Amino acid sequence: MLIRINADKPNFEEIATVVACLKNGGVVIYPTDTVYGIGCDINKQRAVERVCKIKGINPEKANFSFICSDLSHLSDFTKPISNTLYKLMRKVLPGPFTFILEANNNVPKLFKSSKKTVGIRVPDNKICAEIVRMLGNPIMNTSVHDDDEIIEYTTDPEMIYEKYKDLVDIVIAGGYGHTEASTVVDCSDDEITVVRQGLGVLSV
Repeated sequence: MLIRINADKPNFEEIATVVACLKNGGVVIYPTDTVYGIGCDINKQRAVERVCKIKGINPEKANFSFICSDLSHLSDFTKPISNTLYKLMRKVLPGPFTFILEANNNVPKLFKSSKKTVGIRVPDNKICAEIVRMLGNPIMNTSVHDDDEIIEYTTDPEMIYEKYKDLVDIVIAGGYGHTEASTVVDCSDDEITVVRQGLGVLSV
């Protein structure tokens, strides 16, 4: 199913349709503030496995991020962080960053793996934010890649729908995506290290 949602003023009923799909174990493709993402409710194990199958990755080794609407979910999935790091995250989020943090015991249980870290995303995108708020917990997220050798990410939701319509339950058309992914910042030890430069520019 293709659902068109206004990126500036997301419609409540359309968001509710997406949330109902996620609660039923559905897999959804959605816009973020960078590239389009594919994901599901983090609490739906079979949906997580579906996403892994679509992407051709091992769920035990996959580096997923959690899309949150704000930083209130941090303590649910990560070990305590320093005040300095928290202030930095507050400063740049919502925004095009993925922060890799030390995972607490909840993350390995969710993914039936021995993962020690988790990526946290708070995109500056109203569609994403409203979905997560209504769902009540984060979405597991991974980027939608393109097969093209030159363009890494598909930006046109209509083209994404044509490619994935038989693999996922809903594709949200919320405007064109970017060609650059988020900037990945590893904070899993005492250092703050940019491990992938993307759309976000970090000034510590």
